[in-house]
Amino acid sequence: MILLRSLAFNIWLYGVTFAISLWHGLFTRERRAVVVVARNWARLVLAGARWICGIDWVVTGHEHLPVSGAALIAPMHQSAFDTIVWLLLVPDCVFILKRELTRVPLFGALLVRGGMIPVDRDAGAATMRELIRRAVATAAKGRQIVIFPEGTRVAPGARVKLQPGVAALATRTGLPVIPVVTDSGHYWGRRAFRKHPGTIQIAVLPPLPAGLPRNELMARLTQAYAEGYAALRQGQAVDNTGDKAPPKL
Repeated sequence: MILLRSLAFNIWLYGVTFAISLWHGLFTRERRAVVVVARNWARLVLAGARWICGIDWVVTGHEHLPVSGAALIAPMHQSAFDTIVWLLLVPDCVFILKRELTRVPLFGALLVRGGMIPVDRDAGAATMRELIRRAVATAAKGRQIVIFPEGTRVAPGARVKLQPGVAALATRTGLPVIPVVTDSGHYWGRRAFRKHPGTIQIAVLPPLPAGLPRNELMARLTQAYAEGYAALRQGQAVDNTGDKAPPKL
C-alpha cells in the first residue's frame, strides 16, 4: 500500500509541477505573481502528501518567525519537503539554492523570476561575493532568506559540518539567524521513493543574536541543531496545539 501511495503521490507531484511550470513559465513574469504561484504550488503538493500518503505536519515556535520584514532562516535539511514548506511558513520566501535548478526548463525560469538566489558551488570566492551582494539586496527589500547550512539533504540523526555561508550572510545583512529543526526525513526520505505516513515536526528555535563572531555563530548553530533535534524526537519541542499547515499568511 505504501508503494502504491508513493507512486500516486509522485505522479501528483510531477504532474502539478509540470502543469504549473508550463503555464506560468510561459506567461507569468512579475515577481510577486511568481511568489503567489509558488505558494499555490506548495499548497497543492503538500495537500497531495496529506491526502495520498498520510503525511501531515505541525510547527512550533511560530513566534520566532517574522510576520513581515527581512529574516535569515537556517533550517535543517533532510528532505525535499523542507524546500517546499517554507513557501507557506513565511510571506516572501527566498531560497539560497544550487544553480543547476535554474536550468530546469520552465521551472528554472520561475525560480529566477521569483528572485531565488542561485549558488554555483564550484565557483569559489566569486560565487560567495555574488551570494552576499544579492542577499543584502534581498534583505533590504524585506524578504525572508532561507539557507540550509548543511549544504545538502542529510539523513535523520546524521551530523555534518555546517557550511560557513550562513555566517557570512548574518554578518553582511546584520540579521539574527533563526535555527529550525525537523524530522521530515523519517517520513519523506532524502532520496527515497517511498513516503511513510506520519506527522512531520518542525520546531523554530529562538534566534541567535545578530553580530556574533563567525566561530561562535557556527558553534551555537551546531549546538542548536543537536539539542533541538534531540528534544524534537523526545517530544519536548512539539506542542500538539501547534499550528498545522498551511498557516494563513
